[in-house]
Amino acid sequence: MQYSGAVSAPGGAGGKVVSRILYGVSGEGAGHSSRAREMVPHLLSRGHDVRLVSYDRGLRVLEPLFGCTAIAGLHIVSRDNRVRPWRTLGANLVHAGALLDSVRRVHAIIRSFQPDVVITDFEPVTAWLARLHGIPLVSLDNQHRMRYMDFETPVGMASERRMAQWIVRFLVPSPDVALATTYFHGAIRNRRTFLFPPILRGAVRRTIAVEGDHHLVYLTNHYDGLLDVLRGMPEHQFTVYGCDRQGTDGNLRFRPFSDGDFLDDLAAARSVIGTAGFTLISEALYLGKPYLAFPMQGQFEQQLNAQFLARQGYGVNATQGSEAVVRGFLACLPQFRRALARSARQGAGAASADNCEIREFLDRLLSDDCRLVRQFRDSRRKGSAVTAPVSVTAD
Repeated sequence: MQYSGAVSAPGGAGGKVVSRILYGVSGEGAGHSSRAREMVPHLLSRGHDVRLVSYDRGLRVLEPLFGCTAIAGLHIVSRDNRVRPWRTLGANLVHAGALLDSVRRVHAIIRSFQPDVVITDFEPVTAWLARLHGIPLVSLDNQHRMRYMDFETPVGMASERRMAQWIVRFLVPSPDVALATTYFHGAIRNRRTFLFPPILRGAVRRTIAVEGDHHLVYLTNHYDGLLDVLRGMPEHQFTVYGCDRQGTDGNLRFRPFSDGDFLDDLAAARSVIGTAGFTLISEALYLGKPYLAFPMQGQFEQQLNAQFLARQGYGVNATQGSEAVVRGFLACLPQFRRALARSARQGAGAASADNCEIREFLDRLLSDDCRLVRQFRDSRRKGSAVTAPVSVTAD
């Protein structure tokens, strides 16, 4: 289902707090904090009192802007574009004590702040404590597509799909309302889940795309084999982010990450080559950039993202970074651009122009003392359907 329809802004006149919101944000990767950067100012403008908790990248991004309580979080360890499960487990076990401290810290916030609702962007501490305290829980992420939306499983990955769904359920136990962002749609499995276009940063939405002379490469971890392949194609220029390097090496220009420079390079790229993270794919598609995706092996969501990217004709889902794969992708750039342009003309692009759909739906959920989200919570407990006037249309 997708939300449709407008709502009027809730109260808040005279400085009165409308709702108290505890907002937990995963610090793994860039997408979670990118969404929060867009949603928190909207919530504040509506008169809500918002308290944020996050870690690592999320903490670094959000704390200077809004203030943010530091907690510990879970991490994925990878090498050569492959998740290392045992190293991931070991790295997280080392920080088990810090996670327990985080539970106590968030528990203290709940006792003193008394939130009316908890919003979690795939952050488990706030989600589990919301359940423990009986506080209405709203999930706002792209992960819940994998739990509550029907889709075709990538070939040979049925067990990985089940594991991914189990992980989502373990980290965020049964939200009362699930707001899932996605650039591909399927049937919804319950009446508490709603699909929305990806939430894009304002800077991305204001950017005018052009076609420069380079291809943007984004690697979240060491992937030296792909760099060797690109280095062997001197007729093409590649701007590379994510390798903790600077300077020029033949036709490769390595750049340190910064929001402004990265967005400029993305807007001027002829194409994007990178891992299959949800946020970068969404931004690239919005700007009309064909995408060569190398989904991280062992990371089911990236496999899913890359599969639907290729099925919609916007790029290639690649399993290995060979010269034949890269050259084949570059040779097909015109047809990928035509598919992206056709999608934009039909209004089926990767995101809305101003994130209005999900903002309006949140306004409705939180208005009138969070009446609607409380109805969703009560119906989940009773196993019944919500009969409140929520306007939706089926995909």
